[in-house]
Amino acid sequence: MSAPLPDVPGVLTLGPARLTAGFEAAARLDRRTHLAVHGTAPQLTEAQLTSLAETVALRGRGGAAFPLARKLRAVGATARRRGARPAVVVNGCEGEPACRKDSVLLARAPHLVLDGAVLAAEALGAGILVVGVTRAAAETSVRDALAERGLSDRRGRTLRARVVRLPERLVSGESSALLRAADGGPPLPPGRHGRASDEGLGGAPTLLSNTETYAQLALAARLGASRYAAVGTAAEPGTVLLTVSGAVPGPRVVEAPGGVPLAHVLRMCDADPAPQGVLTGGYHGAWLDATTASGAVVSHEALAACGGALGSGAVLPLPADTCPLGEVLRVAHWLAAESTGQCGPCRLGLPTVAGALADVVAGGGRSALEALREAAGAVRGRGACGHPDGAARFTLSALSAFTDDLAAHVLGGGCGRGTAGVLPLPAADAAAPGAGGAQGVERLAVDWTLCEGHGLCAGLLPQLVRVGPDGYPALADTGVPAHLRGRALRAVRRCPALALRLDKER
Repeated sequence: MSAPLPDVPGVLTLGPARLTAGFEAAARLDRRTHLAVHGTAPQLTEAQLTSLAETVALRGRGGAAFPLARKLRAVGATARRRGARPAVVVNGCEGEPACRKDSVLLARAPHLVLDGAVLAAEALGAGILVVGVTRAAAETSVRDALAERGLSDRRGRTLRARVVRLPERLVSGESSALLRAADGGPPLPPGRHGRASDEGLGGAPTLLSNTETYAQLALAARLGASRYAAVGTAAEPGTVLLTVSGAVPGPRVVEAPGGVPLAHVLRMCDADPAPQGVLTGGYHGAWLDATTASGAVVSHEALAACGGALGSGAVLPLPADTCPLGEVLRVAHWLAAESTGQCGPCRLGLPTVAGALADVVAGGGRSALEALREAAGAVRGRGACGHPDGAARFTLSALSAFTDDLAAHVLGGGCGRGTAGVLPLPAADAAAPGAGGAQGVERLAVDWTLCEGHGLCAGLLPQLVRVGPDGYPALADTGVPAHLRGRALRAVRRCPALALRLDKER
């Protein structure tokens, strides 16, 4: 089984080192080392900064790829119209198990990120800077970096700065969840959709973007548009950060020029030379079959054109000796368990998708495949956040990428391979409080000599239990996440036949 990725994995640089400059000499670039490597950041007006972001076609690097220049214009215009001071927020909340690029930047080059954020804050006249994180190494590094720069949350400061720590969950990466948590609320996306540029942190117009985006902005300001565009493609200049895991000897964060062949990145990471397919963009991304992946290049436009996604920058090749649909099923169960329970398409729809995929893998035939397509289609565009859409895209793309394996499961007796668990999942999240590490992971189990098929457990805990075709509970093949342990205990206590229990694996 694949172990969770380390908080700060190793780094590989292909081509010129920009974001990773200085990494060969220091594990973390403090303020003095950072200035020695990168020099002093210039000061730019709002118009100059916006023009620069537009000229270098800088997009958000968190997954949505929204043009930063448009955000800058929107925040500035709203601030002037309302006569309000804006806020700047750095989204470093990586809750996805396959992503570590933002954690590496915040842990090793925090001042490059802060340079971009402060540059934007000064240009916009912002009064507040917030950095959201999910991991301890990133939190410590950013707090130290703020202290090194003399930034704090004390009143009277021209720019007040603070760090907000969110749980390491997939939904923590949603911008609306970060804003809600930074305002003292729960770290969950609200049901109402709005634009941060209109009403973000504390109701102020807010520039919110990803960690890498701000670091890229700092580089572009130092280099200028022409030098910045000396690498990459004409449409997407500069470098890009990728997290490569899966069928590789060890996970790495890779800095590479935009437009580099995906096959070259995998080869330099010593990936399996003949993968079954490659997941691009992480667990909200899309699968590519082996042939398509071999000819793909790393850019938003190129990957989208061949059915992939750059997304959060996660790249995961899959080896030939594991069942691909079994691997997808493990992640589908995890995605279902990551639901915040705030909307039906997520709370009920994603478990239905995972359950339908389980039926396909188990040999449920064409009817199971049709049920899967219907369930995945039903959740798209209906969630309170982007989680249902991303989970559906991840699952449905696997059906197109692994057609031979799909046929073996639908038309035959299966592919004959076990599921190795190559795709990383967070073991710590699957453990109950006080039950992690050496103490083991908790899983639901059923005593079939007692179960009478009441189905109460499926109603109480749809993320992990569903009613199978035979009328009896079918359990997700995953541990009980910490955020669902209370519901799991409630389901155990309320089982009329006392058939459900929590077992601890060691």
